Amino acid sequence: METAQTFNWPITVYYEDTDAGGVVYHSNYLKYFERARTELLRNNGVSQQALLECDLGFVVRHLAIDYIKGAKLDDQLLVRTKISELRRASIEFCQDLVNNEGQILCKAVVKVACIRSSSMKPTAIPENIKSEISSDC
Repeated sequence: METAQTFNWPITVYYEDTDAGGVVYHSNYLKYFERARTELLRNNGVSQQALLECDLGFVVRHLAIDYIKGAKLDDQLLVRTKISELRRASIEFCQDLVNNEGQILCKAVVKVACIRSSSMKPTAIPENIKSEISSDC
């Protein structure tokens, strides 16, 4: 199933996000993207806590990231996230980090798999979750 609507999540670059030169440290882009995916799910009624209580979770299975231009201290940024593919047991997200001028600073394609937390084995995404995220995304 393919979807197209974009979810936007604002990010402010704090001192703790940067290296000694005031540029965002590379691993923090992953944190920004993770937060935006979590908020997209939350916005669509999917609680990570509720998933854990049902012995379910999403784990990153594959990640491709392209660092284009460094973000800097105090930048006001936007993470644009869309679900590009929704399958039986996985979701693929396309994400861009953009500045106020609309320039893409970093982009990633992230595939997450749905697992049973207790066994760490793949499982189908519950239909109610699939319908929630496919109806609004």
